[in-house]
Amino acid sequence: MKTLRIATRQSALALWQAEHVAARLRVLHTGLLVELVPMTTRGDQILDRPLSQVGGKGLFLKELEVAMIEHRADIAVHSFKDVPMDIEPGFEIGAVLDRADPADAFISGRYRRFDELPHAARVGTSSLRRQAQVRALRPDLQLVDLRGNVNTRLAKLDAGDYDAIILACAGIERLGFGTRIAARLAPPEWVPAVAQGAIAVECRVGDSEVLDLVAGLNDPSTHRCVTAERAMNRKLHGSCTVPIAGYCIETEKGLALWGLVGDAKNGQLVRAQAEGDADNPQSVGEKVAEGLMEQGAGEILARL
Repeated sequence: MKTLRIATRQSALALWQAEHVAARLRVLHTGLLVELVPMTTRGDQILDRPLSQVGGKGLFLKELEVAMIEHRADIAVHSFKDVPMDIEPGFEIGAVLDRADPADAFISGRYRRFDELPHAARVGTSSLRRQAQVRALRPDLQLVDLRGNVNTRLAKLDAGDYDAIILACAGIERLGFGTRIAARLAPPEWVPAVAQGAIAVECRVGDSEVLDLVAGLNDPSTHRCVTAERAMNRKLHGSCTVPIAGYCIETEKGLALWGLVGDAKNGQLVRAQAEGDADNPQSVGEKVAEGLMEQGAGEILARL
């Protein structure tokens, strides 16, 4: 293969991630030409409603997968947190890059910490996971939907639409806006989205030439950790319509995974944590899912 084509969304963050993958591939394979194939997805077009109401995060993948099916692109690059738990038939994850900062970012032009927000302050986020954790800490705050790319969200904050917004640290820092972060909302006290901070490379199943090319991008530690997180989420039948969070790290003993299920309406949170063999991340994820169910997560999930 002389040229590898990367399907990507057209947002600034998606283009940064795709170009990052392209640059890494050019280093790995001297002489390989790597081209970006930017496109707009349904998830980018529908900005007036929360994703949970219009089909979920899979809306960010469909057009990119069609491009691969039609051989207009060879791979697609995604924020792994946007990839549904069950990947469409005919596709697989060929590589998971080393993870960036997994924490959420508290961003405000007036307040330096979350606990400085005044009574009834307006906090922008469309994530049910973030809403549940905000509600648990500060039930007095007003939660207001916030959609659009990173630049759009920051512009809305600067225009005074919100007192603060919550975004992913990884995306903010990748676009050079790290100085906008007032405080990190970090695990395990504040639990991020499953696979937050990780970049995934999606390929066609059985495309051995392409899979061989991207294999060198894979970071085994990150791959194990996000596999555990996604196994937990899958066991709970999670999606963007359910406030589920998970964060896994490698320790001297193996893997340690923290999981959370919440209710964005009343701030009820259920937590569980487990450790296990790094060679079996699937079982670690399922163990935490079972722990969450034992703590009452099933009741929350049934309501939702």
